[in-house]
Amino acid sequence: MIVSVSRRTDIPAFYSKWFFNRLKEGFVYVVNPMNPKQVSKIELNPHTVDCFIFWTKDATPMICDLNKLKDYKYYFHYTITPYGKDVETRILDKKKIIESFKELSKSIGKERVILRYDPIFLNEKYNLDYHIKAFERLCSQLNRFTEKCIISFIDLYKKTKVNTKSLHIKPIQIKEIEILSKELFRISNKYNITLEICCDEYNLSKFGIGKSKCIDDKLISKIIGSEVKVKKDDTQRDICGCVKSVDIGQYNTCRHYCLYCYANFNYTQVEENCRLYNEENKVLVGAIREDAKITVRDMKTIKIDKNNNNQISIFD
Repeated sequence: MIVSVSRRTDIPAFYSKWFFNRLKEGFVYVVNPMNPKQVSKIELNPHTVDCFIFWTKDATPMICDLNKLKDYKYYFHYTITPYGKDVETRILDKKKIIESFKELSKSIGKERVILRYDPIFLNEKYNLDYHIKAFERLCSQLNRFTEKCIISFIDLYKKTKVNTKSLHIKPIQIKEIEILSKELFRISNKYNITLEICCDEYNLSKFGIGKSKCIDDKLISKIIGSEVKVKKDDTQRDICGCVKSVDIGQYNTCRHYCLYCYANFNYTQVEENCRLYNEENKVLVGAIREDAKITVRDMKTIKIDKNNNNQISIFD
C-alpha cells in the first residue's frame, strides 16, 4: 500500500515522534474525517507499506531520525513559498527551511525531495513581479537539491475565503497565468528543474509545464524498484492525477497556521486538538470514541508479481 503522511496536516514538522512511535508499534488508527464513528487500523511495517509519501513545510524535526526509515521506501513533498508571516503566521524562518531542504536532499537524494511552490495567489504585495523574482531566488538555491518543482494556483474554498479575507487576494486572470507560466518555466528550465502543475484546471503544456501526480505511480515504481499497478484515486477531484493511497493524518491539527490552508478550517479546533496531542497516542489527536467501529484495512502490495505473472493490487 501507499501511505500518505499527510495531506491533512504536517506530520514531519509537528508529529514526527508520534509517527515513529506508530512505526515502532506497527499500526496506527485513523478516524474517518466524515464519520468519527468509523476508524481504520492501518498496519505499518515493511511488508504492508510499499511507499510513504511525506508532505511538509519543515522536515527539520524528522531528519535526525531518518535512520528509522531504513527498511522503507519513501519520498517527500517539501513546500517552500515566498510568503511572509502575514500569510504563513508560524512558519520557521525561510532561510532555515531552505537549509533543511538541502540537508534532507543530501541525506536521501534529490530525486526523492520534490519542491512545491504552491499555492500561488496574487494581491498588491505578492504580484507577478514578486513571484518571478522569488521563484528565481529559490531555484538558484535548490537546483542541486531537487529534480522537480510542482506549482498550483490557489483554490478559494468557502472557509479559505474567510481566513484569507485580510490578504485581499485578486481573482487571477488568464493573461496573468500565461505570463507567470512562461516566466516560471523559463526559470526552472534554466536551473534544470522539471516544472509541473498540480490538480488544476489550467492546461499549461504549451508553456512546457506538464500535469503532476503528487502520489505518483511512476516515481514510486522507480523508488521501490518494481513495476506497480494502482488505480487513480477516485476520492480526489477528477482533475487530480494521483493514484490511491491511505492518509494517516487529521484535519485541524496543523500549527503552521497558513491562512490559505484547506486542511485547517477552524483555528479554535486546531488549538483544542493540539492540547489533546500525545506522542504515545494510537490516533494522531484525541481518543477513539467508545461507540466507534474499528476496521482493519486489508491492504495488499501494489507491486506486480512477475514470477506468478499476476498483477497484485489493493485497488482491483
